[in-house]
Amino acid sequence: MTLRRRLRQQQTLWLLSPIVPCHRKDLRSSRHSVSMPRLQIYALVPFLLLLFVGTVCGAMIVPFMGFFIVGGLGYPPWTISIYAGALSCLAIIVNRQFARLIDGGESAFPLIGIALGGYLVASLALSVIPAFWTVLTFGVVGFGLSASAVSTMFSLGARLAEQHEIERSRLNAFMRATTSTAWMVGPAVSFLIADQLGKFAVFRLGATLAVIWLALWWWVAPRDATADSKDKAAKDRDEDGANPGLWFAATFVFCLSSAHSLTFSALPLFYVQEVGLPGYAPGIAFSVKTFVEVLAIFSTPILIARFGIRTPLIATSLFAVVTIHILALVQTYPQMLAGAAMEGLYYGFYASLGISFVQSHAEDRPARATAIYWNTLMISGILAGPAVGLIAQAYGFRTVIQIASLVALFAAAVLFLSPRQFKVSTSSPP
Repeated sequence: MTLRRRLRQQQTLWLLSPIVPCHRKDLRSSRHSVSMPRLQIYALVPFLLLLFVGTVCGAMIVPFMGFFIVGGLGYPPWTISIYAGALSCLAIIVNRQFARLIDGGESAFPLIGIALGGYLVASLALSVIPAFWTVLTFGVVGFGLSASAVSTMFSLGARLAEQHEIERSRLNAFMRATTSTAWMVGPAVSFLIADQLGKFAVFRLGATLAVIWLALWWWVAPRDATADSKDKAAKDRDEDGANPGLWFAATFVFCLSSAHSLTFSALPLFYVQEVGLPGYAPGIAFSVKTFVEVLAIFSTPILIARFGIRTPLIATSLFAVVTIHILALVQTYPQMLAGAAMEGLYYGFYASLGISFVQSHAEDRPARATAIYWNTLMISGILAGPAVGLIAQAYGFRTVIQIASLVALFAAAVLFLSPRQFKVSTSSPP
């Protein structure tokens, strides 16, 4: 009985202590802190809509141009490399210059306008004069400028995350999910329009969407969102390239992106020509992959909050090795669907974790880090095309996918053996 009385007295003292109102206040503040990021994300819906429309415009053109050059204009397949090489070189240069301007304190608003202006001019030119010389002039310049839009939007998103006090990894997840959804829509729309209304109608639709993109840019894009201008010492240090962590992260991204690009380029022909699946199978596989990818992207902020960035990235790289190897063993339609879901899972994690990993080494130049990330993806895609052709010509598409699995393993080894002293930040600075 004495023990029970003592316990009751202690409970009474605890309930009557001043901790109670403080605890309730903390509870209210915690509820407020949980609801505020949700409200801030909702406030960025117009910005995400701007990103979605711009990405749909690009996603309509990127996979369609090769088909248009060969099937629409009647040129041999090797001519695609002329267009792709010239456009990629211009896009890399523009991304680098725009990133330098943003990090120097320039507004991203006119840079997005230049990108969508280039897209609009190129689409109108190809709608009026659908010729190969138009592709190599207006197409290369216009679509090359428009390729900078996504990188610029992600650089702007990093700045908005700071202004709205949103975790950068959380906003990255929403932006990557937006771009992935746009890539679900864009290619399907362009090829559907080409099949039903003709190949030239794709550019007319692109010009129409560009007008919508233009209106959203004018009304939605913030005109005053700029990065903090750096001091001269920081600029001199960055010009010397003294940021080994950033370039190391870019090396990892290049390796795993190369593995994905090899797989992405080889799988459609592997499924149809070597496995014997129906012609619509690659499209179904791509849709399944993208759907799972979006779900995975939204779960990455939870992984980052619990485990950081490095550990989930290592696990994602190892899972990519297993997934790509399984894709090389596909023999039936259900196996293809299961492999596509696994591919979407690993690539969704990588897409969101990868950009956060690169941005974590940005120091005082976030736009530069974002541009390096997107340029690395672009370069890996450029190199994957010729590599797939050469390897498949000699050994087949299954061998291409098996080599991609080894490349993913190398990426995992690079990350696993990396020095641990690099500081990884998972949220935006206050």
